[in-house]
Amino acid sequence: MLGAVPGATPGKWIGLWRERMPHVTLELREIDVAGQRSHLDEVDAALVRLPVTASDDLHLIPLYEEQPVVVMSVDSHLTAGDELDTADLAGEVVIVPADDVLAARIPDAIPPTFAPPSDTGEAIATVAAGVGVVVVPMSLARAHQRRDVEYRVLRDGPVSTVALAWLRERTVD
Repeated sequence: MLGAVPGATPGKWIGLWRERMPHVTLELREIDVAGQRSHLDEVDAALVRLPVTASDDLHLIPLYEEQPVVVMSVDSHLTAGDELDTADLAGEVVIVPADDVLAARIPDAIPPTFAPPSDTGEAIATVAAGVGVVVVPMSLARAHQRRDVEYRVLRDGPVSTVALAWLRERTVD
């Protein structure tokens, strides 16, 4: 069983598995980022987002990095640019959902006056209503795409690394 955090793109890896191991069925299971380390006890391997607490009992292979993007309402003045820098977000309400994976620090941003949304989908729904912006990996912006939001690459924002992880004791040929 292969676990995958939201936004990870397992399609390529599943295709390779089926090509190389057609006699072995591969099941996919979504896992949450907050519990990704503990989910490794329940799956054979997982596509996780770094950082993951490394230890002697864990194999961890970085696969790719995702660009950060700023998600905003279609009516936002920030849509005028093709790409943004963190300085462009000065004075903006930057929403950080409870399942944040980037830990982006935006100087001179305005913290929201409300509790953090429980997840990225809720944060993007809030942004769609015209309240603030949210910084997420591009795959999460695409996964929660709506007609009332747009996103722009954040050139100097933190990247999100997706890696393959599995417990050493589960290593097999």
